[in-house]
Amino acid sequence: MTKLLSLLLISALTFASFARADEPKGDALAGSKKIAMCIGCHGISGYQASFPVVYKVPKIAGQTASYITTALNEYKKGERRHPSMRAISKSLSDQDMADISAYYQELGRSEAAAMPAKATEPEGEAVALVQKGACTSCHGANLSMPIGPNYPKIAGQYADYVLVALRSYKADSQSVWGRNNAIMAGVAKQFSTDELAVLAKYVAAQQSELQTVPQNKFKFWAAN
Repeated sequence: MTKLLSLLLISALTFASFARADEPKGDALAGSKKIAMCIGCHGISGYQASFPVVYKVPKIAGQTASYITTALNEYKKGERRHPSMRAISKSLSDQDMADISAYYQELGRSEAAAMPAKATEPEGEAVALVQKGACTSCHGANLSMPIGPNYPKIAGQYADYVLVALRSYKADSQSVWGRNNAIMAGVAKQFSTDELAVLAKYVAAQQSELQTVPQNKFKFWAAN
């Protein structure tokens, strides 16, 4: 990792340690009653978004609650610019975000299909790319044990989503779908699109705790 990225990482971790002290405590049961806008995409296995390209929406069941909250806040503040997610996040209070995040973290834990993540050594071109990107410095040795709660588990995430996310960080100034994050922008901009695709494929191949848990929105509405 470059000296600049190391400094940015230290700053981010320091900020996160202070920020978490003021975060509301999430209630998974309360969150289960606030997910009507989520399940239409994240509750359908293999559901595809079509902007800015066609890709599968990310698996979020089993993701850390703090990271989900972080991502929602980034959409709300415009640091991530996907139009649909920005609109949804703007409708949520801090407590709503905490409750929804707690729900999805627990949803992953409750599924019997969830398996402990195991490290898989990168092969071929991926070896050099993973090392160059210092991916394990933040996401952990198996890409499923992040160094802090505000960092995501990425092992087993859909490859096409990972590629879109990396390209969004690389295009951080793009006004419609770019993402602002100094650490990830610094990582992504080191690579060509083809290299990012290799990284995304490697990430997707890792054994994962992340899942898409199918949820029927009609049953949800009937129950609520």
